[in-house]
Amino acid sequence: MRRLIIVELSGEVVELRDIEIFLVLAEELHFGRTAERLHISQARVSQAIKKHERRLGAALFDRTTRTVTLTPVGRRLRDDLRQAYDLIQSGLARASAAGQGLRGTLRLGIMGVLGNELRPVIDKFLTDHPDCDVEIVEFHFSNPFTLLRAGRTDLQLMWLPVRETDITVGPVVLTEERVLAVPSHSDLAARESVSLEDLAGRTAPDPGPDAPAYWITAMLPEHTPSGRHISRGPAARTFHEILALVAAGAAVCPLNAHVTRYYTHPDITYVPIGDAPPADWALVWHTTRDNPSLRAFVETGRALGSRPMTRAAHTR
Repeated sequence: MRRLIIVELSGEVVELRDIEIFLVLAEELHFGRTAERLHISQARVSQAIKKHERRLGAALFDRTTRTVTLTPVGRRLRDDLRQAYDLIQSGLARASAAGQGLRGTLRLGIMGVLGNELRPVIDKFLTDHPDCDVEIVEFHFSNPFTLLRAGRTDLQLMWLPVRETDITVGPVVLTEERVLAVPSHSDLAARESVSLEDLAGRTAPDPGPDAPAYWITAMLPEHTPSGRHISRGPAARTFHEILALVAAGAAVCPLNAHVTRYYTHPDITYVPIGDAPPADWALVWHTTRDNPSLRAFVETGRALGSRPMTRAAHTR
C-alpha cells in the first residue's frame, strides 16, 4: 500500500508515502526523528519535502541549524492533508480487513487503568470488526518493551517519545497533563500548583535499569529546567510501589494526571505541575510483527484522533 498514489487536479501524482513523510515531519519538526520513526533515511525525508515544495512553489518549513518550524503554507497544508490522509488510511484498513476476513484476538499492552481511557478506540474497533476481540495485557513502566519484543503483546499504548529502532510509533490517541505526587504532610501539598524547579533537592523513585533513560526522563527528569539535580532514591518497579514510597514520605514523583481520577490515597496529595509539557500517549508496535488486526486497530485510533483526558486537579 505504500506505493498508492493520489492524482491531483493538475494531473500530477503524489505518492501516499510522501504525504506521510510530510505529516510526520510536521509533528516531529526534526528530520532525524522523522527518519527514525518511518525507518527511512534523512535524505529520503529531504527529498519528499523538496518535491512538495517544488510542486507548490512555496516553502513548507523554515529550517535553521537548530530548529525546524512550519511556515504558514506548511501549517495550512498539514491541516488540509491530515484529515484526508486519515480517511484514506482508514478506508485501506477496512478494505484490507474485509479482504482478509479479519478475525482473532488482538493483545493490547496497557499500563494500569488506561484501558478504560482507550475504550472509545477499543469499542469502535470491535464494532467495525465483530469477529475480533481485544485482550488487555498489563505491563509496567520499569520494563516497557519486553512483552512487545517477545510477541506477548501485539501493540502497546505508551507515552512519548519512543525512539527504539525496532519499534514503530503510530498515532497519538490520548493526551493529558501531569501532577506531582507528594506526601500529604509535605510543604508542597498545600500549593495550588508546583513547577519542575520545585523538584530540586527532593528525591524521586529509581525505576531501575530496564527502561531506556530517555523514556523515563521524559516523565521523571534527572534535572530541573535550570539544571539543578533531582535525586533518585528507593527502587520502584510498579505504580503501586511508587504510591507506597510517596505515602511513606520517602519520595515525590511526577505522574500522569489520570491518577487523580483513579487512585486516591489518604497520605498522598496530587498537585498540578504548571510548567510540565503534556504527556502524549501513542500506539506502538514491533516493526516486524505487523498484521491486519493491528493495522485496523491503529487506523481506528488514527481516525478517532487524539483525545484529551480530564484536566488535572489539586487532589488531597
